[in-house]
Amino acid sequence: MNRYLFMKTNLVKFLVLLFIGIVLTSSIPAEKDPVKSKFVVVLDAGHGGKDPGNRGGGFQEKEIALNIVLKIGKELEKNPNIKVIYTRDRDIFIPLDQRAKIANDAKADLFISVHCNAHNSQAYGTETFVLGLHRNQSNFEVAKRENSVIFLEEDYDLTYGGFDPNSPESYIGMMIMQEEYLDQSILLADFVQKQFTNELKRNDRGVKQAGFLVLHQTYMPSVLIETGFLTNKEEGPYLNSVGGQSKVAAAIVEAIEDYSHSINLAVLDNLEQQAPVPVYTETKDFDDTFIGVTFKVQLVASSKKLEPKSSNFKGLTPVFREKEGKLFKYYFGATSSYTQINKFHKEAQASGYPSSYIVAFKEGNKITVNEALKSQSK
Repeated sequence: MNRYLFMKTNLVKFLVLLFIGIVLTSSIPAEKDPVKSKFVVVLDAGHGGKDPGNRGGGFQEKEIALNIVLKIGKELEKNPNIKVIYTRDRDIFIPLDQRAKIANDAKADLFISVHCNAHNSQAYGTETFVLGLHRNQSNFEVAKRENSVIFLEEDYDLTYGGFDPNSPESYIGMMIMQEEYLDQSILLADFVQKQFTNELKRNDRGVKQAGFLVLHQTYMPSVLIETGFLTNKEEGPYLNSVGGQSKVAAAIVEAIEDYSHSINLAVLDNLEQQAPVPVYTETKDFDDTFIGVTFKVQLVASSKKLEPKSSNFKGLTPVFREKEGKLFKYYFGATSSYTQINKFHKEAQASGYPSSYIVAFKEGNKITVNEALKSQSK
């Protein structure tokens, strides 16, 4: 009996100590597991609520844009590596500056605003805009129409610092905050247009620049997609149909995924500084070697700091990373031969970088390729 009581007493003590240990252990903050950074996409359905957008052909731009955006989001949400945020997911009015704030607060990787076009003719086709000063009256008219929504906002003159959508001078005075993201924005816009043209066989009106307020205030690569003309007798019904909206959404999804896969986002910050970039000088067989000039192929520009190893860039090597402003730019090859850099460029395009392009440097400063070619050759 004494032995039984002894064992019972020790068992009780053990259980009490075990319970205390569990409580104490649970009170200690556990070390957080490293969380893989998701690719954040903010989807903006143009117009909404008291702002119907254009009503060409008797259709409602705000409804069509929302339907397309919701289809894009539904598909992207299937990807565990992508986080989707909507500026609006129902028929409500959101001021332009608030749309940009949603994206900025989310530290988004992309901002995509979806719209439908209109014209007093039977114009048709798709065009994707990045921020910039419009170079023709047509682009100005599109920007003016989309920016005029601010007249529906209270105190718009204070919110936008006296900006007048109808005044060309207001656009000239617009500070181009998107300048540092222009390369990425153009890359995304190019992917969008290629999907529309190659997969949907839509008329390609190109990648363009114009002064859109909603893009002006975002701090990430941003595009505004005009999915077609509601005023066109064929395109209007197409965009208003479930089938048309689904196809347009699928094309944009593919473009987003092409963009996100253009660089490997798995390796992020806290990487060691890279050694100085070597310059590969070609043999004397080439007669187009430019003294003091280095040509490189720019693959991508990103706010993410990635390890420039071949496995992150579809097998390409050598790849170099350089910091420029708030962006990291990734270059393939480095040579003073224009013939050789063209070979590098073709290799990059064949490897999955169709929007890559050649850049030139002299004494560490970026110059235009034309300037480089005009310099004294060897």
